Amino acid sequence: MHVCVLGGGVIGVTTAYYLARDGHRVTLLDRREGVGLEASFANGGQLSYSYVAPLAQPSILPNLPSLLLARDSALRFAPRLDCLQWRWLLAFLRACRKEVASQTTTHLLALSLYSRSLLHALVREESIDFDYKRNGKLVLFRDRQAFEQAQRQMEFQAALGCEQQALGPMACTTLEPAIEPLRTELAGGIYTPSEDVGDCHQFTVELARLAREKYGAEFVYGSQIQQLHVANGRVAAARTQQGDVEADAFVVAAGMSSVRLLDPLGVKLLLYPLKGYSLTVPLDPGHSAPGVSVTDADNKVVYAKLGERLRVAGMIDITGSPKADPRRLELLRRQARAAFPRGGDYNRAEGWSGQRPATPSGKPVLGSTPYSNLWLNTGQGALGFTLACGSARLVADSIAQRPPSLDMSPFRQA
Repeated sequence: MHVCVLGGGVIGVTTAYYLARDGHRVTLLDRREGVGLEASFANGGQLSYSYVAPLAQPSILPNLPSLLLARDSALRFAPRLDCLQWRWLLAFLRACRKEVASQTTTHLLALSLYSRSLLHALVREESIDFDYKRNGKLVLFRDRQAFEQAQRQMEFQAALGCEQQALGPMACTTLEPAIEPLRTELAGGIYTPSEDVGDCHQFTVELARLAREKYGAEFVYGSQIQQLHVANGRVAAARTQQGDVEADAFVVAAGMSSVRLLDPLGVKLLLYPLKGYSLTVPLDPGHSAPGVSVTDADNKVVYAKLGERLRVAGMIDITGSPKADPRRLELLRRQARAAFPRGGDYNRAEGWSGQRPATPSGKPVLGSTPYSNLWLNTGQGALGFTLACGSARLVADSIAQRPPSLDMSPFRQA
């Protein structure tokens, strides 16, 4: 079967890889001149399989005024005359119910643990270099109440297959000496030894190379997809500036562009871009960057050592604007300096921002559509890297009409 994948981020490339590995003829289209150049380019680097609880939580509602109005808030909202933004926000608020959040967490954990098993198999079976390491993750809490809530979440997730430990401030410092400057501020931490790190952009580039060189996939860059052409109840072609690309089946994995492509077909996706920021900090000789992945829960900032670099990432801007705000990058730099004063050369840090396509509930949209040869793989939000392998394998199984390893119904288009 000839399958056309629309989108060259980590989701699209992973989908193309699994389809090509299955023996399909695969053509991937992307508007950029390479893969992984947008939301996948400089994300946080953490493969956080046990930390997939959605943003939509009951606990977020009492804190919304301070989160949204404070200048240095990790979550920032700027209202726009944009119907999509307001529809998304209303659906997000409806998802902030305990029973909905618990169910979403259960579904996301199943997908993330499946994705972890697939990534580990991929690393064993393929020659792929992306600064990958199994180094565990330590989430730090200054607020006592937040730490207690995290321990309750840990107990809930233990029944779903997660292995985590609650640590006091001294145990946190023993585990990761680089956090000594923070020790007196801490209420405690949650440690998950099974978490990984890796460079998402390198992973995407390497997987595209494998798909192309080993499995024969074709990658067409600089290809702006204008629309999907439908004939006789099926998608017949993807129309680009260079001409039509015909195929037997199509997978839409185009991030926020998925909305524009699918809307004329009557396939309505409720996605909105959640903008995040990162710094890539070169490591100095004698640095004290953390070897374990660290998350500062109070500031919503993650730290991941990728080879000779420290990736610092955080913040969620619900603004709709793709432009990076230099004040947000400077805030991230200040927070990193305060947490890890000798973590690297912050003066040479490279700043980045990217728009992550998210559903209100936090669950991606996977699988079939009313069109028999059109599939979806989008809406992973900030969990694109973490969920990529599992999402792609499920879609590839669906196309091949194989029984999927997970129930896909929670991830179907609403």
